[in-house]
Amino acid sequence: MARKPTTQVKPKESSKAGRTSPRDAQTIKHIDDFAGGVVTASLKQREPMIEVPTRTLSNTIWDKKSRVLTMGDAKQDRTLFNVSQAKKFMQMLLHSAGTKDLINQQKTTSLRAMFYAGLHTIAGTKEKTFADQEESDGILEDLEVSLGALREELHIYAKKRGTMAGNITIIDTGDEIDCRRLGSGGYSVPGITEPDVIQFKKCEAKFVLHVEKDTVWGRFNEDKFWQKHNCILTEGSGQPTRGMRRLLRRLNKELGLPIYCLLDNDPWGHYIFSVIKQGSISLAFESNRLAIPDAKFLGIRAIDYTRCELPDDVQIALNDNDISRAKQIAAYPWFENHKGWQREIQGLLDNGFKMEVESLTKRDISYVTEEYLPERLAKKDWLD
Repeated sequence: MARKPTTQVKPKESSKAGRTSPRDAQTIKHIDDFAGGVVTASLKQREPMIEVPTRTLSNTIWDKKSRVLTMGDAKQDRTLFNVSQAKKFMQMLLHSAGTKDLINQQKTTSLRAMFYAGLHTIAGTKEKTFADQEESDGILEDLEVSLGALREELHIYAKKRGTMAGNITIIDTGDEIDCRRLGSGGYSVPGITEPDVIQFKKCEAKFVLHVEKDTVWGRFNEDKFWQKHNCILTEGSGQPTRGMRRLLRRLNKELGLPIYCLLDNDPWGHYIFSVIKQGSISLAFESNRLAIPDAKFLGIRAIDYTRCELPDDVQIALNDNDISRAKQIAAYPWFENHKGWQREIQGLLDNGFKMEVESLTKRDISYVTEEYLPERLAKKDWLD
C-alpha cells in the first residue's frame, strides 16, 4: 500500500498546534500581523515597508516612576525597493517565517541553528541570505523589537549560562528539581525560564544572592552558604543571560525574595548591576519583565581595600577604557543623582585600581562566605 506522507504529517501538526500556550498564540498573532502588513501593501500595489524601533541610547527613556529603562518612539523604515534596505527586509521576513514554524512545532532552537536554518544562496545569484551568525543575530533582535516579543517567546535561546542552588524546589518542563540536592554542580538554568517552562513549587528561602562568576558561586556552594543563611544562590557567568535575568525577576516579583548582587569592584561589575536593576538599552522594550528595580548591590566596594586590610597584590590598575567607562556609568540618569553611587564610582577612580571578589581570599579562603557577606547583610551595607 502506497505511503502518504502528507496525511501522516498533518494530524501531527494539528495535535501540536492544539497544545499551543496562550503566550505562543499571542506571539503567532504578532508574526501574522507583521507579515500581513507586507501582504496588504503588496496587494494594494504599494511598496512594502517595515517599521523597526531604534535600539539606541538616544531612544531609551529613564522612567523615574517605574525605575526602569523604557524604549522611546523613534523608528526606522525598512523598505523592499530601497537597495540598501532590501536585504534586511528579506532577512526579517525569512526569520519571522522560521520562528513561526518553531512555535507551531512546539520546538526551540539555538541562535546558531537559527542562522543555519535561514542560510541559503539566493536563487539566480551567488549571494547568501546571511554573511555570518552575527548578521543573523542582529536581524533576530530587530524582529524582537518589531514584534514586541522576547527572543525566548520566538522559541530561540542563546548558550545556556548560569547556575542555581538553594532552598527551593522547582518544576522544569514537568520534572521536579530539588535545588538543595544537586551536589557541587547545581541546577543549570535554561535559556527560557517563562512560567510555562519553570514553576516554583516549594521555597523556604528568604533572599537570593546573585554572584558574578561561577568560581565565586563554587565557593559559596561548597561552604553551604545557602543552607546556613536560608537563601538561593545564583550566578550569571559575567553579565547574566536573559533566562537568568527573567528567573531573578520572577523570584523577586512572584515569591517576594530580595535580590542581592555580589559583583566585582570595577566598571563591568557596576554595569552588570545596572542591567539587572534598571534593564538594558537593547531590551528596553521588555524592562518590565527583566529589570529588578529593588535589587541591591552587595559587591566589592572601593573602601574594601583598606577596611578589609588587603595587600597591594590585589590591585588591578585601571586602564583608559576602565576610566572612560566608569565616567559613562556615573552619568547614567539612575546613578547621576544617587550620592552613594557617585561616591562609589569616584572612590574607584581615586583608588586608580579595581578589585575582584576573589581578592578577599587573601584574608582566608572562606572569608567572603563566613565574615564579609554575613557582616554586610547584617549591617544592610548595600547600594540600591
